[in-house]
Amino acid sequence: MEIFPPLLICALVLEALLGYPDTVFRIIRHPVVWIGTVIAALDRTLNRGPGWQRRLGGMVAVLILVGGAVGIGAALQVWLLSLPWGWVPLALLAATLLAQRSLYRFVKAVSIGLQEDGLAGGRAAVAHIVGRDPDSLDEAGVTRAAIESLAENFSDGVTAPAFWLGVGGLPGILAYKAINTADSMIGHRTPRHEAFGWAAARLDDLVNLPASRLTALLLALAAGRRAGAALTAVWRDAGKHRSPNAGWPEAAMAGALGLRLAGPRRYAGHVVDDHWMGDGRAAATAADIDAGLRLYRRALALLWLLAVGWVLLG
Repeated sequence: MEIFPPLLICALVLEALLGYPDTVFRIIRHPVVWIGTVIAALDRTLNRGPGWQRRLGGMVAVLILVGGAVGIGAALQVWLLSLPWGWVPLALLAATLLAQRSLYRFVKAVSIGLQEDGLAGGRAAVAHIVGRDPDSLDEAGVTRAAIESLAENFSDGVTAPAFWLGVGGLPGILAYKAINTADSMIGHRTPRHEAFGWAAARLDDLVNLPASRLTALLLALAAGRRAGAALTAVWRDAGKHRSPNAGWPEAAMAGALGLRLAGPRRYAGHVVDDHWMGDGRAAATAADIDAGLRLYRRALALLWLLAVGWVLLG
């Protein structure tokens, strides 16, 4: 539908201006929390039996989850668009599923923590945005973790939902968030979720593929004189990441900032021996977080311009 790209622009603007107010979160929580509640219930109900049964249960869970998200999104969209000025609440609903403002705020908090309270402040702040053990990180490790989170969540939390909103309206962005949330909750290679989360993890890889490539391009273009270094890092390193998607924005960010990102990391007591993204400095500082946030803002501006061009050309 031709309304989807204009809806995307409205949602981007509203989320940038308003974010998701803490008062609203305390009263009604967040749509992702509601989605997570459904996933947890499906996990308890369907994740049982031998491996093949768990894998089949995971497939059923994903079908229920995505089908429900599309159905609810479509019903809300049709109803709201039948009302005078119904596109306004529709855009507000869609805006709750974007994370431009909150991503900036959480990553900026790490920089502020490091600068005001040293390593302890940085560790406390970065614990809100990464899964690795913050107590095992030195200052450079805290900084790299924040920048990696910025790069990956730019793709997963902004570009990808924006893409699926532009393509499929509210049903599209709701389905994407359902898949992405399922991957974050059950898409892990653990004894409980190795089989059950297989479908969620593979589907998440698929739906994030276009956005991860686009995010890498946006970051490279936003890098200005270092665009070539960003693209070189993507070409050389992105495919070596353990994730088929995360390496693209991380490598672009690393090349743009002259850093090395990813590499060996500790999660829940064990080391993940990942490949380095970029060939610059590993000794990152709080100033590099601020440089990454400036790059993020420029790349966001390019995403907005791309959305405007989508409307004009459509």
